[in-house]
Amino acid sequence: MEHADLIVIGAGQSGLATAALAPRHGFTRKLVLESAEAPGGAWPRYYDNLTLFSPARYSSLPGMRFPGDPDRYPTRDEVVDYLRAYAHRLTADLHTSTTVASVTRQGGAWSVRAADAREFTARAVIAATGDYGTPYLPNLSGREEFRGRVLHAADYRSPGAFAGQRVVVIGGGNSAIQIAAELGAVADTTLASRRPIGWMAQRPLGKDLHWWLKNTGLDVAPIRRLLEKVPVSVLDDGRYRTALLEHGVDQRGMFTHLTPDGVVWADGTKEAIDAVILATGYRPAFPYLEGSGVLNADGRPLYRGGIATAVPSLGFVGMEFQRSFSSKTLRGVGRDAGHVLTRVSRRTR
Repeated sequence: MEHADLIVIGAGQSGLATAALAPRHGFTRKLVLESAEAPGGAWPRYYDNLTLFSPARYSSLPGMRFPGDPDRYPTRDEVVDYLRAYAHRLTADLHTSTTVASVTRQGGAWSVRAADAREFTARAVIAATGDYGTPYLPNLSGREEFRGRVLHAADYRSPGAFAGQRVVVIGGGNSAIQIAAELGAVADTTLASRRPIGWMAQRPLGKDLHWWLKNTGLDVAPIRRLLEKVPVSVLDDGRYRTALLEHGVDQRGMFTHLTPDGVVWADGTKEAIDAVILATGYRPAFPYLEGSGVLNADGRPLYRGGIATAVPSLGFVGMEFQRSFSSKTLRGVGRDAGHVLTRVSRRTR
């Protein structure tokens, strides 16, 4: 059994930022437990051509600047390289290939058990696995009969596998737009969403949107309830709308149901298709916290500002709108990690 002052679950951007800041808050012995073979969280599993919608200057974790031109928009592989370099600098002990099976409270401390039966204990735990590992799969009427391919964006890698096919991409966010734009170059592609696409200028008045968020205070504003009601918008400097138009990607409302060979659109039109790609986001899932008293009946964490309401020595980092607009982003997780560590450390002294 291995003991630590703090156990961080997850070595993605949230977990790494938390581990980096932990010594400032009195946690000298830190363990980071990561289920994958290397740090980086969900980033290595994203589609090949993913590009950030935030410039490099707004994509850094605490204490390490994102390298290169600060005004460029980094790629997936650049983010992976950055996160792994960041992990290499940590003073925490990082255990990869370690899937956490359970987290329980025992005798005033936390007992963390891995799937391979290894055990760890600590006075505080931070769950930093977020929700990017749990794709949301909406219920599509007729899916069982559909003979084509249905996959989530989490399993999509590149457009080559769909060359010459008829594809419907479902979603209205940044990932849906990027995937549909690149698919349109090789496949007959439709972008389907329940609501019209909301476009937001990437560089209003010549400044990147993230500059405006930072300098107006919205980036750090604790307005979670308000932000949860804001419609999803796609950041674009014009390249994606242009790509959709050039490649003939049409935008429609959602189809009513799938058939064995295709879809039925809202107007009753039937159309044969080969594949459906679900760019429908992710949902929080913390199976290792079941029975700990920090989840509601639906398995969602109960917290305020990142601190578990039932057990203050357990916190969360990396949740969407946890404290602000940027809570789930590279630029925002460090700020939230510091907030959570401050409060958890006070409650464990």
